[in-house]
Amino acid sequence: MVVLALTRQQVEDSPPISLDEPVSRQVEAEYLRYYGYPPYWEGPGLWGVAMFPPYSGFAGAVAPTYEARPEAAPTPAPATEAEPHGDPHLRSTHEIKGYNIHAHDGEIGHVEDFILDDSTWSIRYMVVDTRNWWPGKKVLISSQWLQSMNWVSQRVNVDLSRETIKHSPEYDPDQVINRAYEIELHSHYERPAYWQEIAVRDD
Repeated sequence: MVVLALTRQQVEDSPPISLDEPVSRQVEAEYLRYYGYPPYWEGPGLWGVAMFPPYSGFAGAVAPTYEARPEAAPTPAPATEAEPHGDPHLRSTHEIKGYNIHAHDGEIGHVEDFILDDSTWSIRYMVVDTRNWWPGKKVLISSQWLQSMNWVSQRVNVDLSRETIKHSPEYDPDQVINRAYEIELHSHYERPAYWQEIAVRDD
């Protein structure tokens, strides 16, 4: 169950969205204005001015306001919400499931699922099933280790080797991901820990 800081009426009156189309910057701006959040692309953090959602109390955060919007013609966005050139490549996770994983030295497995960080509401890990090529297992790859995605060929390019992924600590969907597992995972991939980077930014 996901608990929302919203009313049923707010959700029902939310701007519509197509599940079959990429999410454009215009649609994002409309949603952010509706829910009272600042544009995340106007700051260095995940949520623009902060690394955590605005209501979390972090420095620089802006608390959202939830007031019913009168039915009126939409007003132009303020100058501070100017859209950058082009639209972001935002896709549904449902669309990406099944995409092939392409390492430095070839393909290895496919995208099985995603792990959400409920403190930042960001996708923390991608679940990869390596059974495409051998009797493999499920492993986790951080979203920070992705290089690019090819929507046409349905491929995810990662900044890792096949051998490193093959010998990664196994992921068990029935077990809760704890810090000990994350430490083992980042140590195996020889990558900096995201929780340490967040702590440094918050100091």
